[in-house]
This record gives sequence, C-alpha cells and structure tokens, in this order.
Amino acid sequence: MHNASMIQRSLRHVWHPCTQMKLHEAYPPLPIARADGVWLYDFEGRRYLDGVSSWWVNLFGHNHPHIKAALVDQLDRLDHVMLAGFTHQPVVELSERLGALTGLGHAFYGSDGASATEIALKMSAHYWRNTGRPEKCRFIGLAGGYHGETVGALAVTDIAIFREAYAPLVRLAATVPSPDARAALPGQSAADAAHRAAAGLQDWLEEHHAQTAALIVEPLVQCAAGMAMHDASYLRAARALCDRYEVHLIADEIATGFGRTGTMFAHQQAGIRPDFICLSKGLTGGTLPLSAVLTTDTVYNAFYDDEVARGFLHSHSYTGNPLACRAALATLELFEQTDVLGHNALLAQTLDQAFAPLTRHPSVRHARRQGMIWAWDIDEGFDGASPQPGFAGRYARHAMAHGVVLRPIGNTLYAMPPYILDAQTAVHLAHGALAALEATLADQGNTNG
Repeated sequence: MHNASMIQRSLRHVWHPCTQMKLHEAYPPLPIARADGVWLYDFEGRRYLDGVSSWWVNLFGHNHPHIKAALVDQLDRLDHVMLAGFTHQPVVELSERLGALTGLGHAFYGSDGASATEIALKMSAHYWRNTGRPEKCRFIGLAGGYHGETVGALAVTDIAIFREAYAPLVRLAATVPSPDARAALPGQSAADAAHRAAAGLQDWLEEHHAQTAALIVEPLVQCAAGMAMHDASYLRAARALCDRYEVHLIADEIATGFGRTGTMFAHQQAGIRPDFICLSKGLTGGTLPLSAVLTTDTVYNAFYDDEVARGFLHSHSYTGNPLACRAALATLELFEQTDVLGHNALLAQTLDQAFAPLTRHPSVRHARRQGMIWAWDIDEGFDGASPQPGFAGRYARHAMAHGVVLRPIGNTLYAMPPYILDAQTAVHLAHGALAALEATLADQGNTNG
C-alpha cells in the first residue's frame, strides 16, 4: 500500500471532519499506516511527532502496551452488552474510580464530548423540572466557549463558524464575558481579568437567574477559543455565584481533564466542586470513544421515582461499552501506578526550555502555558505585517514537512503533546514548531489555506 492510493480511496469515500473537502484537491489528507509512542507513520515509512495528541486524546501516546493488554484481555471476556437492564464489571469499576477522583457520582456514559455536553444540559434542565421549577431551562456559556457540535451543544458554543449554518435549529444560550487573561488591561493581572468577567456573570445572573438552569465552563483553558487561559479565581467566583442564584455549574473537562492542566482535573486548582463534570478525550488514553457525566447525589435523587417519565431516559446504543470502559480503567491505572502529574511537571520544564526560542520569536505574542498546554499568538511577521488568511493551514503543512503534527487555531499556535516525550523528542517538537513558523511567515504571499 502507498500513500497515493490510500489518498485516492479516502477522497472518493470518506467525508473528513472539520474540513472543507475541496481543499483536499490541493492539500490531500496524510495517510497513516501505524502509530507507536509519540510517532505516526505513513505508508512510505515517514514519521511525524504527534504534537497535538491526535486532537488531545492520546495522553500516553499510541499503542501503549498496558492499555493494549487490557483491551485484549477484555475482548476475550465481553465485547459489548447494552447497559439498559444489564451491567458489567468494567463499567462498575470505572464509575467507582471516577466517583472517587471527582467527588461526584452515578456516572452516565456517552460516546464523545458533545454527547457528554448534551447529557449534562438535559440532566440540569430536567432536574429543575422534576423539582417543580420548569422555568429554569436556559443556559449560559462563556464568550468563545466550545462544547461540541450537536444541536444542544452548539447552543452553548460561541464560535460562529461552527454554529451559524445551523442557527434555525439552535436555541441559543446567553453568553457572558470570558475571563481570558489576554483581556487584562495594561497594568492588570490575569486575576483582574477574571474578576471583571465574574462581575459580568453576576450582573447577568441578578437579572436572569430565575430562568437559568446552568452555567457551563471549560475550566482554566478555553481550547477552541485559541487556548484562552484564565485565572482560577474565576472558577471560585462562578461557584459562589451559582450557589447564590441557584444555578448549576457544569465543568466541561473534556479537553482539560486527566492531568492536562497540571492537576487531575482543572477545576481542582480552584478548590471547588462542580454540580456536573463532563469527561471524554483522554479518558481512554485515545484508544476508544467514550464520555462520561458525573453529578451530585442531589441531582440523581431528583430523578429517582416510581414514575418512569421522571427518570433520565437519554440513551446511546454503546453506552458504557465494556471495551471502552476497560481502556479507561487501564488509563487510570497508569495514573495510579506512576507519578504522572509529577513527571509532567518536570517534562513541562524541559519543554519550556526547548520552546524558549519560539517563545522569544519576534512574531509571538502572549506566550503562555497551563500544565501540558502551550500556546503562542502569532500577531505579525518579520516585516510587521499581520499573518495572511490561511495561516493555520499553511503552518500545519510546513510543520508536517518538518516531521511534526501541529494544527494552529486561527493565528494561535499551540502544542498539546503526549505525556511520554523525552528530551530528544521534546527538542524535535520544538525545533519543528519554530522552523514551521519561520517557513510560514516567509511564504505570506501564498494565502491558500
């Protein structure tokens, strides 16, 4: 098998996600034959360092022996059984462990992040209905927030390119100011920006809390908004305001959970507990689709009744799939058996040093890091001109040419690598990132993206 034939077959039969397919006439997708550790390999033997953990999911790299062994063992025991009316060991054990980690309980499972968002929103609104307050059925999200692309999730997603085409289908949530630290005024800190955003949230809740079911937040990092990072004090303020005005707080930890921000879950850095937590992506170490929503006993008990209609009747055919749950258990075992968070803190220092030339580049603004997430805004080129349209696509292609997979969000370059980099692969990633930036800025006249 060769790259060319795989490309032709893919373009003939596959509709790729988050893609204008016509662009593949000029820039075809890269066929991947296999993966191991931090590396992806094409059909002709070239390798590429996975600097974005394959959309932020492969925490411990590809083909991890511990996760793979668990999946092989589970495949010999039980591949799938529906979770309605049945149960099984992997889903029970995973729910117990997630409950212990989060302080929440009764895990409800889906297949992806958007499903988790839908579940949490529906649970929140249904809770208020079951408790005699059906008017509390509206939601609020942050400016620039992203929570998935199903219709319910789009309602709390504030990124126009994903939402505008479906506006007639979407019941828009309200949007309150983002605590993005980049919005701090001259002389102000990230905490000041968080305080100002919290004041905006308070103003909104004072007027609309009676109709509001929940606030949904990506704790510490709004990823699709260009890795917008905020001070943890915003989460403390949001928790206090939600308590005061009787509004649920939903922590969307789909991207930020499982060590990515420096703690097991990002909201823990604020010392708070949400009413709902949405988990996915790294949950299975990037091996199988799985998402989970955990909530409080108070919420769960509001559904516990003789009347069927008061139950939470949401379902997916593959809810709590045993293979996916076993992969998640193996992933959590890696956290338990090794000091992943401590290792990541040291690895982050190594990467800080490797990324230093990129951070000092004259085109970089707002260099920032949260745990194992790095981001740099590219504001201007060597000649003082702003990057041309299509920067992200051109950068991604130059990065690939230098053996790394990096996909900017607009003019924000970021890295979210697996936790298993060593000094050599860290340098490879950093050198490739810098070389790709210089190559992209050098060809600003080419605006094809």
